[in-house]
Amino acid sequence: MKVDFHFHLEEGPYSLRWLERTARALSATSDEIGREQETGRSPLHSLSWINSVSAQLGRRIEQGPFHQNWIKRYLAEGRRRGIGKFGLVDHLYRFEEFKPYYLKHICVDDSPLGRLQREWLDRVCVTSASAFIEAAKAAAGSDDALSVGLEADYFPGGEAELAGLLEMLDVDYVIGSVHFIDGWGFDNPETASRFEDENLELLYARHFSLVQRAARSGLFDMIGHPDNIKVFGYRPDEGLLGELYRETARAFKEAGVATEVNTGLAYRYPVKEICPSPLLLAAMFEYGVPVTFSSDAHYPDDLGTLIDEAVELAKRTGYREAAWFKGGKRYLCEL
Repeated sequence: MKVDFHFHLEEGPYSLRWLERTARALSATSDEIGREQETGRSPLHSLSWINSVSAQLGRRIEQGPFHQNWIKRYLAEGRRRGIGKFGLVDHLYRFEEFKPYYLKHICVDDSPLGRLQREWLDRVCVTSASAFIEAAKAAAGSDDALSVGLEADYFPGGEAELAGLLEMLDVDYVIGSVHFIDGWGFDNPETASRFEDENLELLYARHFSLVQRAARSGLFDMIGHPDNIKVFGYRPDEGLLGELYRETARAFKEAGVATEVNTGLAYRYPVKEICPSPLLLAAMFEYGVPVTFSSDAHYPDDLGTLIDEAVELAKRTGYREAAWFKGGKRYLCEL
């Protein structure tokens, strides 16, 4: 069975690029527009076609990202691509309840980095966890095919605070992620130049130390994209990372957490490689760490992207099962 256990309904910031990408997703997944094109009433790139796209975009913005119509687009696209199990999540930094948690742990001072990250947080932190969970659970209903989760950033020293916040939320699973090192959001394209000043071997050691601590924290069911530090292609000779990979896989196994084969970096970022790399995935398999599969989609037309390639990579590595989660429990299904 194919699974896609890590995808999002919206991200922001709300730029013209976001508007264009949302319109493109609507056009790519719209039965209404498809029918118009089939019957010739609305040829592609005609005035009537763009009016139809514009009308749908207006409804999408008015209804918001948690509307059932938007969620149904993801599920329909996933089923079209053969997905049988879905994991819908949202980032904690989207939720106003968690804003103090981020303000405490990321750089938001008066430095250029701090100002940039404060503006970013103000622009993306616009909704509530309860609104997301209520809508996602309504979409799931009694259907085991859809699970509802959260993607939570791990910060050293913030474990107790995060545990208290997560206890208030009723979800099927929680993904732990590392997107920040010493307050720096390293996967933000606007801060990518900072890699130029880093010792990459030391930076990778710091990153994987945080990933290991996240696994051992007991807060998470799985750890997402464990080597996303490679996002912009800055990486040391991977031959130097073998022991670090094995230490990380050993930490996951001892903590009893799963990980994922995440295709998001392969189709959305400069590195153009699935997470984890084949060498890191081999270490995960060696230590018996369960894996699930994820497109990390942020738009419905991306759901399931490169999942077949991810499954083939996992099979070549030796995996024969995929993990999925429901009600706080992990299950396995045959690939």
